This record gives sequence, C-alpha cells and structure tokens, in this order.
Amino acid sequence: MSTQPMPLFESYEIFIDLDFSLRTPVMACVREYIEKFPASVDAIRGYLTARDFLRAFSDNSLTFTSYRTHVERLLLWALIIKQKPFDQLKRQDAEDYLEFCRNPPADWIGQVVRGRFVTSDQTESAWGDPVMPNEKWRPFSLKQSKDSSNDLKLTPDATSRDAEPGVGSSVTRYKPSPSTLNQIYTICSRFFEYMIEDGTASANPFRMIKKRTLNRGAPQEEGSNRALTPLQWDYVLETAERMAQDEPARHERTLFIVATLFAMYLRVSDIVGRPNWHPVMGDFRQDPEGNWWYHVIGKGNKAGKVAVRDEYVSKYLKRYRRFVGLSPLPEWNEQTPLLMTLRGRSGLSGRQVRALLQSVFDNAVARMRDEEREEHEMNSLRAASAHWLRHTSATFDAPLRSPKDLQMDLRHSSLSTTQNVYYHSHDQERSLSVRGVGMRDRG
Repeated sequence: MSTQPMPLFESYEIFIDLDFSLRTPVMACVREYIEKFPASVDAIRGYLTARDFLRAFSDNSLTFTSYRTHVERLLLWALIIKQKPFDQLKRQDAEDYLEFCRNPPADWIGQVVRGRFVTSDQTESAWGDPVMPNEKWRPFSLKQSKDSSNDLKLTPDATSRDAEPGVGSSVTRYKPSPSTLNQIYTICSRFFEYMIEDGTASANPFRMIKKRTLNRGAPQEEGSNRALTPLQWDYVLETAERMAQDEPARHERTLFIVATLFAMYLRVSDIVGRPNWHPVMGDFRQDPEGNWWYHVIGKGNKAGKVAVRDEYVSKYLKRYRRFVGLSPLPEWNEQTPLLMTLRGRSGLSGRQVRALLQSVFDNAVARMRDEEREEHEMNSLRAASAHWLRHTSATFDAPLRSPKDLQMDLRHSSLSTTQNVYYHSHDQERSLSVRGVGMRDRG
C-alpha cells in the first residue's frame, strides 16, 4: 500500500476546543484519509488513542506541539510503513522506527510550513471539505537558510548543506541531533506507558530496546527504569507539600493525589474510576482488627483491595478530609467522591490528574536546578509520568515486604511478575555495594 503521509491533528487552539465525545476525526479530510487504510491496521482506534494521549497533555501549548509531532509521526509510520496497529508493535518495531527517524525517506521531509491545513479556494475540495491538508507539509521538517530563496533539494547521501556552484538552491541531508532522538524515544515511550495504564497496550516496545541500539543516538537512561530515585522522590513529595502550603485551594488536592497513588501503588484509573465504578471515600474501609483497606475496581473490571499504610491515613488522608470539610476518617458506606473539581463537582478526569502530577514533576525539577543539583540527578525525573509513582513505591517497598504481600497489593495475576520487576537491587544500592570492593587482597 502506497500512501503519502498527511497531517492528522489540528493546531493547539483548535484541538483544545474539539468535542472529544465524537469518536471520529472532525475534519472530513482526516476522516477520509484514516478510513482508506485496511481494517487490519485499526487506523481509527490508533488515531483516537493518539488523540486521547495528546488531550492528556494539552494544558501547555509547547508540550502539546512537541508531543503531537512525535505521536503523529509514529502513527503515520505504523500505518504506512509497518502496516500494523499500535498495540502490535514489538521491540524490533521500535528499533526500526528509531532507525527510520535517523534516516527518513526524502518524500517524508520538507520545509517548515506555516499551516498544517489550508482553506480551499474551491467550494468543494477533493476531500469534500473546504479545509484540506497543506500539500507542502511533511512529517520531518528542515529550516531553510535565510539566504536561500529556492526550495530545498533533499538528497539522502549528501553530508552537508552547501550551495552548489552556480545554483541558488541548497542541498541538505536530514540529520537529527542526539537531543531530538532523545525526545523521540522519551515521548514514544511515555505514549506506550499511557496506553499500558489505560489497558490499550500490554507492553512498551521502546522500554525493551537494548542499550547498544540506543547508544547510536537515542539515550535509554530515561524511562528504562520508570522508578524515581530516593532523592527525586523526596523532591517530588516536598514539592507537592510546598505547593499545597502556598496554594491550598488548588493544591491540597494535588498533594492528596500524589500521596494516594504512591502509598497504595495505584494507577490513575484507580482514583478517577471507570465507566462502571466511581471511587468514593467509602471505598476506604476498616476491618474488625482496625486495618484500613482501599477497595478498588481494577484492570479487567476485577475487584480488589489494597492494604493502606498507617502514615498515609494519619498524615495525608486525614489532612485532605479536614481540608474539604469532612470528618477525619471515612465513614461506613460514605458516598463523598474521592476527588472533586475546585468548584466541588464530582470526579476528575485522568487527563486532569496527569496534568496536576506533571506540574509537580516540573516544579520538582525546577527546585533541583535552583538548588544546583547535578544534571544526572534530575535527568530521569524529566521523563516521569503518573505511572512512575506506582513503580517507585513498589521498588522502595520490595526489600521490606514479602513478595506475596506486594503482589496482592499491586494486583498482579502472577507472583513471578512482581518478583522479576521489583525484587532486584536498586541502582543506588547496587552502585554503593561495589564502590568499596577492592581490586586485590580478597583474603
């Protein structure tokens, strides 16, 4: 199948005003383009998954624009080049995609264009819509030098951008920088983490890429572990506490979200709910022995309960309940929503929770930078997402808890999953364990 790539998503200003209840592209040209792909690639589901992900990061125009570039490009590559649905991409596919980004074909490269879509002069365009894709748009773009008035000539084997003698146009070769490859890897990996969390993918193929492959350009340090270091977690929690102290009306809830996800190894869906379940304060229940449990409907609509640690109840649950005007502890069968909007309406969306958490991560990085922490101490925090809190907490607790207990609270179906992921040395402990080991005199 030979298909020319075209833009799929709107500008930031248009995107944020879309009616996301419509489970189809709004623009006719995008809808018709998506529908012409064979059913085997599940193009519409891929489009909607990518759109939902972009919506989750649409609170900031610069973040949205960056994420749109890389997710849209990955979707086009999967549909046109690989001809596979997103959820079927494997580690080798991820490696192939990174290689594709290092050396894309000439017909995928163009100049930076002012508009992704243009208005047709004709009443009825070929797409049946006055809005049509900009013919000059390409997934990969190159900036033209100011002294060149002609179109760029793209040659795959050129190694420099020099004007040919007697010719006004320039010859160039697309060559992504290490930071660009790092961004591609990080955003694509975060996209798959989002899909895993929402149950639309079972694994992150980018996380599985071996170091030897990434060393060619795209670093693997970020996202390879998905757990914060103890130092980073201290900054995250302290930052959330400072935000709550400085702006309690906005961020007491933010602190409660951070503490709740971390304390019980929860996914975002465990606190925002599902179509058939909406979390309430009454989901915290105390058994006859005085132990607290959080009852949850998890992935696959499976009911479960998670043990609640004492410090969380005394320090964070009681604090938040007092702030919203409730009694210190949840009452039996209490129907107060677990989370509420600032105006007191029931529930938050996963997108809103992720945006709040991102503000904490960003502020924590800013604090580390202001306090002149080393660059390597904050690098992976820049790639952190909501799901990292679950992995961080489980990683910290594994040495202190039995594998079976941790498995039950993580709600893993297999004990081996818990053991393989969490029962290993933390990187910091691993490094410390070898520093004092000499090269000789071992007795």
